Amino acid sequence: MTFTGPSSAPGGSPLVASALTKVYGSAQTATHALAGVNLTVHPGESLAIMGPSGSGKTTLLHVLAGIITPTSGSVSWRGEDVTTLSEARRTVLRRQDFGFVFQSGQLLPELPAVENAALPLMLAGTARTEATAVAARWLAHLGLAGMEQRRPGELSGGQAQRVAIARALVGSPGVVFADEPTGALDQSTGAEVLDVLTRATRDSGAALVVVTHDAGVARHCTRTVTMRDGRISGEFFAPGAQPAPGEAQQQPVASPAVGQPAPLPPAPPAAPHDAATQAAMAAHPAAGYAPGAPAAPVTPAAPSQESAR
Repeated sequence: MTFTGPSSAPGGSPLVASALTKVYGSAQTATHALAGVNLTVHPGESLAIMGPSGSGKTTLLHVLAGIITPTSGSVSWRGEDVTTLSEARRTVLRRQDFGFVFQSGQLLPELPAVENAALPLMLAGTARTEATAVAARWLAHLGLAGMEQRRPGELSGGQAQRVAIARALVGSPGVVFADEPTGALDQSTGAEVLDVLTRATRDSGAALVVVTHDAGVARHCTRTVTMRDGRISGEFFAPGAQPAPGEAQQQPVASPAVGQPAPLPPAPPAAPHDAATQAAMAAHPAAGYAPGAPAAPVTPAAPSQESAR
């Protein structure tokens, strides 16, 4: 496989989650981290998954990325059901088709930036010279030209996250998963990193899935879904971004698989604009955000300092 750097875009393929449940424990102690989630992530889109702690957003990201398996349901990616693959095959999938950006970057302190960024290629068998050449192009694309030999301790927090973004994109993945990518950064630096992350994934043709509790992240993404009690509780699109033609809106699924430890809990009362959704919409400075059907378009209130954090 030849990696050409920022200009190479993977073939378009959606990531489709169907009727996902994830139950921890059994009987009276059962916790439904996911309670019937349907979600499609389209090529090139940036999707924010928002919700408070315990809403299921991180569990959903881990299931979508093949890090953990659901109790029931499926995740389809390029003709394969990720949930039925062996651990070895899922490891290859995560290394070749998916990219990851974590809150702390998780760079290796003893390696320079260019080698940290090149690690996925070298682990996949690409020669070191070729891998570091591709990584250097990504670092330059992300504004880090001349910093290739700096170790993580010699970089600012924002610069280190850019190296992590280069590492996530260096193998031309189809989807990049970001788990609270700005959680360890100040507000200004975090905004810069999000701008870089969304622009870089768009340039590469990859989809971006960002999990966050911060409503301000929504303004960087083309679509936002909010979660509550393991279910998708709201969905809305950035101005100019439209849902795919004919795509059904995401609805909770009420029937668990045979043998599941406990039945799914009843769906919470309908709330087209629950608190999390309203906060996300208010955080975006541009009017015209439209929630998913059947609700009508809504003009958000003026952002407040509290909701923007």
